[in-house]
Amino acid sequence: MMEYNHEKIEKKWQDHWYQNKRFAAKDFGDKEKYYALVEFPYPSGAGMHVGHIRAYSSLEIVARKRRMEGYNVLFPIGFDAFGLPTENYAIKTGIHPRVVTDENIEKFTNQLKMAGFSFDFDRTVDTTDESYYKWTQWIFLQLFKKGLAYRDKTYVNYCPSCQVVLSNEESQGGKCDRCDSSVVQKEKDVWFLKITEYAEELLKGLDELETLPRIKTEQENWIGKSVGAHVHFPVKNSKEELKVFTTRPDTLFGATFMVIAPEHPLLTSMHDEIKNMHEVHQYQEEARRKTEFERVELSKDKTGVRLDGVSAINPLNNKEIPIFVADYVMMGYGTGAIMAVPGHDTRDYEFATKFHLEIIEVIKGGDISVEAYTDTDTGIMVNSGFINGLEVNEAIDQMIDYLEKEKLGEKAINYKMKDWAFNRQRYWGEPIPIVHCEQCGMVGVPEEELPVRLPKIEAFAPSAEGESPLKNVEEFVQTTCPKCGGKATRETDTMPQWAGSSWYFLRYIDPRNDEVFADFDKLKYWMNVDWYNGGMEHVTRHVIYSRFWHLFLHDLGKVPTKEPYQKRTAQGMILGTDGDKMSKSKGNVVDPIEIIEEFGADTLRLYTLFIGDYEQSTPWNEHGVKGARRFLEKVIRLYDKVTDKHNDSYQTLLHQTIQAVSDDIEHVKFNTAIAKLMTLANELTKADYIDRIDFEVLLKLLNPFAPHLAEELWSKMGHQEDLVEESWPMYDEEKLIEDTVVMVISINGKVRDKIEVARDTSKEEVLKVALSRERIVELLDNQVPKRTIVVPNKIVNIVI
Repeated sequence: MMEYNHEKIEKKWQDHWYQNKRFAAKDFGDKEKYYALVEFPYPSGAGMHVGHIRAYSSLEIVARKRRMEGYNVLFPIGFDAFGLPTENYAIKTGIHPRVVTDENIEKFTNQLKMAGFSFDFDRTVDTTDESYYKWTQWIFLQLFKKGLAYRDKTYVNYCPSCQVVLSNEESQGGKCDRCDSSVVQKEKDVWFLKITEYAEELLKGLDELETLPRIKTEQENWIGKSVGAHVHFPVKNSKEELKVFTTRPDTLFGATFMVIAPEHPLLTSMHDEIKNMHEVHQYQEEARRKTEFERVELSKDKTGVRLDGVSAINPLNNKEIPIFVADYVMMGYGTGAIMAVPGHDTRDYEFATKFHLEIIEVIKGGDISVEAYTDTDTGIMVNSGFINGLEVNEAIDQMIDYLEKEKLGEKAINYKMKDWAFNRQRYWGEPIPIVHCEQCGMVGVPEEELPVRLPKIEAFAPSAEGESPLKNVEEFVQTTCPKCGGKATRETDTMPQWAGSSWYFLRYIDPRNDEVFADFDKLKYWMNVDWYNGGMEHVTRHVIYSRFWHLFLHDLGKVPTKEPYQKRTAQGMILGTDGDKMSKSKGNVVDPIEIIEEFGADTLRLYTLFIGDYEQSTPWNEHGVKGARRFLEKVIRLYDKVTDKHNDSYQTLLHQTIQAVSDDIEHVKFNTAIAKLMTLANELTKADYIDRIDFEVLLKLLNPFAPHLAEELWSKMGHQEDLVEESWPMYDEEKLIEDTVVMVISINGKVRDKIEVARDTSKEEVLKVALSRERIVELLDNQVPKRTIVVPNKIVNIVI
């Protein structure tokens, strides 16, 4: 029997693959192209964890299968290397982030190769490399030129611990998604990307994306399209008005008060008319100390200040209604003002009850003396003037028509998604290629001067006020204006980590081009990405951001496709043995390198996919690792049974396995594919001998999962060429059907026995065999059956 020295075997084949560039994609190849993409990793000092193995294994399997199916496969890898962890490590140790990043990338690359991944390592990209971020800056400049990158003063989510501004996506639940510290509101000058301009296109593009319903739903919810109306509420005795967006203009007759955000401009424009401005100022200060999450949390106590001396007019009935300032209204959502209909909204009802405000029923159904009636998707309008008696949907249409006719409002579409906060006050990121000139304002750096390089510095920490350390580098900051030649200063904020990952899939196509971010003909050959896999946590932020950049580049005519991805899947997490998320603090982290060293890379690859449904989270089980190793050892033992003689005994199962494994791979059912390979191996173990051709089929099916061992056994079979581009097995339809079937025999509906007969045996012959069975003869005890029913190939039912 062949010795299974996994260390020796795996090094041998890894050297062969990588030295001979066996996984190199060929631009403009004769074969049909296939672009498989995995989310590139952040190269942390800790190196890979088992989650990386699981994340990359899905398309590793697909990529190896596609090569065997005759495709020209692009399966690249790179590193998303800008970010806070490396910078924080640099602050702590004094080691420059460039040095740390290079060391971590080298470590990660070696580990990826130890696992036998079939990446085209010649196309590796690093987002911190100047030749890469030159083009990240170039894309930003195009956004700036088109008015889609702009600067504005606003309250932002700020993490005091990381000393960095966070987008809403990075501070969900009022917590920093990096360090889990509480986030506060801070007024700052912020760069934004106008992603809202592409909201409708981002929604429509989902129709073309092949993905799980939950992935599509998460993106739809994040974009948050609402159809309704803008309504204009005059402010009494002034030229001011409050514009609100509502999806329910049918309820306007029930609007009994208004609420504006603490940041609303009305508080400035009517400052002198508001008699209790001191109280309003106090409330504004309190609101600034709260995070956005704390402000909009539904379960919190309702707070607010009624404006004294200023009120609004309901444009439908001309009633005077009070205006409140309340922190649950956000300036960034809608218009920063809402009309409150307490009869049919729980939060408005609680607010109205607390402040003793009028509550009017306008949709028949509930008891508003007890609670708000919110089951209002259907219903009949009441107390609503000209729309009384109408059904809700008809009332909405009529109300919008009336508003437009009377110039009181207009039909409108609103999106929950906000413009993308796009800067960080940190060192380790792409410099924003803008200079500030007193004469010319903000001016883009000329394209021929890109990249704007990060200066080499020794003090990386931002200031206590959260200012970038680049502000202290005079030779970087002081420059001349590209437009007028006068004195100017460079922008010292850097881009967020999401910048480099918003277009990396394009750079893989032409990673060394210094003239353009990628040659257009190469883009035409390789795009779209055929299959993209990554984490569920990135289906809103990263996937939406990258689709936005791609749509923009398409509008510029720089990429040939409108959408970047054809298909998107997501893997579940591997949890610790305790069922909790792996973390160092819990001591439940599994080091994949330790598994590789003890059991081999093939064992690790197999087990991370066999552990459970790929799209669901599942706990690690060290006993399962040993089981995967035993399976591979069983395959090795089968080698000793190989002959040149044909064997009919297992042919049906062999062809069923080819079909099942092929289908399971395409439907990310890797665990069941491996289970079927195990079943086949068990059946082959029972055989007296195995036909060489059949054993080679097993090796081909095993190759995507355990390529080192498959290659070794393939080589031992006398093959000079490796398995990389060997043909994928095809099944024979006729051999999928068993020659015999097992039929159940029941008496009066109870299963009593089973028989194995040739498929499609006649009913008469089946009945004859069934009635002659010793067990059935005994149970009938000389009784003559009243009736017999034979369902071919399935069941014999005897009625007595």
